Amino acid sequence: MSAEAVLAIGAGIAARSVLLTAFGFDSVIELLSGVTLLWRLSSEARGSVPTHIEGVERRATVVSAVLLALLCVYLLLVGLGGLIARLHPEGSALGVAVAAAAVVVMPVLAWRKRRVNLIIRSPALRADIAETVTCAYLAAATLAGAGLNLAFGWWWAEYAAALALLAFIGLETKEAVEAARGGELHDHEVDL
Repeated sequence: MSAEAVLAIGAGIAARSVLLTAFGFDSVIELLSGVTLLWRLSSEARGSVPTHIEGVERRATVVSAVLLALLCVYLLLVGLGGLIARLHPEGSALGVAVAAAAVVVMPVLAWRKRRVNLIIRSPALRADIAETVTCAYLAAATLAGAGLNLAFGWWWAEYAAALALLAFIGLETKEAVEAARGGELHDHEVDL
């Protein structure tokens, strides 16, 4: 995640690409979500009392939900801003390559996390899975938008892809917020 974040953000800044930068930002969010989840699981592994584990679980779930909400706000503001200002990002072969790698890796990672969560039924892990699934979809949208821009110079495709993602990310964010509020844990399968 660290390498993905650095490469995507670097490529995004170099190309003035909102989509690539958002993809890198999502990698940072997923890294933070993973660290938060590790904190939660290590508390349990150390034999913390159940009430402490529940508190850590709640805080980990809230952190993941807030991070997803921040990504939604970022995509909305910079996506609309870029379209309105008609900012033309340059094509980025590095950005396309990083997105292509993530399109392969992220679905596998999400699937593995889901298998673990069938056993431990953790809302924090469910929120982290939402982060991973979001990263997979964002990688696919980035690959499509940045690829069209690189291949054909369709600069607007990057913004269209970023804004189209809001529907999916909004649903994942809603589910993470519900889990953070103590709602029912949903472990539905999302086809990738």
